[in-house]
Amino acid sequence: MIRVVVGLSGGVDSSVAAYLLKEQGYEVIGMFMKNWHDTVGVLQGDCPYDDDRLFAEMVARKLDIPFEYVDLSDEYRKRVVDYMFDEYEKGRTPNPDVLCNREIKFEAFMNAALALGADYVATGHYCRKDEIVNEGKTYYRLLAGLDPNKDQSYFLCQLSQKQLEKALFPIGHLQKPEVRRIASELNLASAERKDSQGICFVGKVDLPVFLQQKLKARQGDIVEIPETYYQNRPAIDTNLLEALSKPRFYNPADGKVIGPHQGAQFFTIGQRKGLNIGGKAEPMFVIATDIEKNVVYAGMGQQHPGLYRNALFIKADEVHWVRPDKKMNPGENLDLLVRIRYRQPLQNATLHYRPEGMYITFAEAQRGLTAGQFAAWYHNDELIGSGVINQ
Repeated sequence: MIRVVVGLSGGVDSSVAAYLLKEQGYEVIGMFMKNWHDTVGVLQGDCPYDDDRLFAEMVARKLDIPFEYVDLSDEYRKRVVDYMFDEYEKGRTPNPDVLCNREIKFEAFMNAALALGADYVATGHYCRKDEIVNEGKTYYRLLAGLDPNKDQSYFLCQLSQKQLEKALFPIGHLQKPEVRRIASELNLASAERKDSQGICFVGKVDLPVFLQQKLKARQGDIVEIPETYYQNRPAIDTNLLEALSKPRFYNPADGKVIGPHQGAQFFTIGQRKGLNIGGKAEPMFVIATDIEKNVVYAGMGQQHPGLYRNALFIKADEVHWVRPDKKMNPGENLDLLVRIRYRQPLQNATLHYRPEGMYITFAEAQRGLTAGQFAAWYHNDELIGSGVINQ
């Protein structure tokens, strides 16, 4: 019998995933992973690890499957949290959920599952997998979930062929309401639990407080850049990919000081909350940060031109191909669909692969392009590659 270890989180999605696999005739083992102990900066009531494990155990008993527990806290801190601190210190905004999937769920956890004799590891992600044969070699395809409101393929954009080979996604063909219905009909304890939010395995956090475990607060200025700044500015040469992909840099003299902040490293492009600037006709948004000078630049209104860019750049060593047989060659250009954040509608874009890395130009200007985040590119509903936005 084929043995599958399911990552039981205590939530409804992984619970139904385990049920479906058992119904399909697999030998199913539920495994709960604990990845975080610290509660510094975690909002009260949003770090219910004991509750999560309890619900996971109740689901395992209800489904009559073995239950295992593994503590991956050391790996999580080294591979995900330390990376987060390092990125924020550099003024970049990481995506810990993508790193968690690549480094923990489908690496450390997968290794623990394979040590139990598992043939596959399953999760409750809303995505799908199939395989094709190209020139005699089998390739595994990562496909979007059929529920457009829950598609989580973006979070798996850094998985390798080796990881996909051993992965199963039992609920990727279902809609979320149907998953809830199945859980309710089975009277699973997790049927009505809310979906988890916040940082993967950490929960919802007061980010500055969380980051101050390692990053010191430093008071600096918030400088407002008026829309008039962009009038009569030299036009960007759209024939030069390098120039087009560079974010705009500001100096304090380009605007006026409108308030203080406690550390530029605690802010990200497009952020509104935390600026604490009142008395304006429209809300203020972060449009840039300068870590060295400790300055946060802000603009007024959702349509402030400083929030929008038409291109980004990914360094060559940070370009990842989920489908290595689709890898582009330097000098090639390719029209594909791209998203730069979870749940963002896919955007029409052109990939320009060059020796130094990947330039991506968009048909429409993108709001909040942020260094440290991931851009993922798709052909129809298949995610074929991704990379860390460098600028």
